[in-house]
Amino acid sequence: MQAEEEEDTTVEKTLDRLRIGQQGVVTHIGGEGVLHRRMADMGITPGARVMMRRAAPWGDPIQINIRGYELTLRKAEAKNIRVAVEATWPRKRR
Repeated sequence: MQAEEEEDTTVEKTLDRLRIGQQGVVTHIGGEGVLHRRMADMGITPGARVMMRRAAPWGDPIQINIRGYELTLRKAEAKNIRVAVEATWPRKRR
C-alpha cells in the first residue's frame, strides 16, 4: 500500500473564483481610476489576506473577510482582483 503525501502549491485566480471558506493573498488589483481607488479605499491592496465567506444564491454578490471586517462585492468587481491561493493535492509517494 502506498502512502499519500500532501503537496502544496500556489495558484493564482480571481477573487470571484474562490470557494466558500477558501483563503488567499491579494496580488493584483485591476481596473482603472475610480474602481482601482475604490478597492484601495476599502482595504483591498496587494498583500492583504482575504477569505471568501459566502455568496448569494445566484452567486452575486459575494461576501469576503478582509483586514478583520466583512465586505460585500459584486462579482464584476471581484473579477478585477487577483489572489494567490495555496492549493493542496494528494500525491502518491513512491
